[in-house]
Amino acid sequence: MVFPKLKDALPLYKTLANALGQRIHNGDWAVGSNLPSEAALCTSFAASRHTLRHALQTLEADGLVLRRQGAPTQVISRQKVRRFTQSFNSPIDILSYPRNTYRENIVEEFIELDKPLSEMIGAAAGSSWYHISGIRKQQDTEQVIAWTDIYILPQFASLTSEPEHSQVMVFEQIEKKYGTRIDRAEVDVYAVGAPANIAKKLELKPHDPCLVIVRRYFDDQDKLFEITFTYHTENKYTYKMEFKSGAGN
Repeated sequence: MVFPKLKDALPLYKTLANALGQRIHNGDWAVGSNLPSEAALCTSFAASRHTLRHALQTLEADGLVLRRQGAPTQVISRQKVRRFTQSFNSPIDILSYPRNTYRENIVEEFIELDKPLSEMIGAAAGSSWYHISGIRKQQDTEQVIAWTDIYILPQFASLTSEPEHSQVMVFEQIEKKYGTRIDRAEVDVYAVGAPANIAKKLELKPHDPCLVIVRRYFDDQDKLFEITFTYHTENKYTYKMEFKSGAGN
């Protein structure tokens, strides 16, 4: 079979990838079959081996072929894989709660971390922190949806007196009031049976199922400045994310 010559409108590897992808889509090479050898494709398209390999990488990324060292390139699909991406403008998009909820603080205290707490938080034993504990509620129904333990550096303690403290996420208040910006954040999500002390606060039985979300916030010096542990009761909180298919897929 004689293949068409490459055109110059696109980068060579993209043009070649498009041509090969169209052939695969048309069924010129059946799913499960092998593409012609690299040498044959280079000759047919008057392309260098470097260009061909870049094109094959593109096809592999699109989910059309499988490449293995020392083996022919195999066709595994006639359709590109639809890739889904999620875009966020800031950490607020993924780390915040809806504005129709608020936190009612029950505990506000300066503490020094003992060994168990230091291991849980990821900070040195004996280091000083400010501890905030409270219940998060739906604003309209007053329904309890979570219990939260928040640990922040002691120099940020005065933010609890701010008028917006109960509704705005603590990391947002730290950024606004003190200028400490999030450089990175870590989020862990896991299920546990509610510890006895948490179960009582959430009007649950001990070991009833809870969804725990742990958030750690680091500044541009990679210093941990806030960590939160939030326990969500069963069927009272849903974390929703919307994904959109990537352009061109």
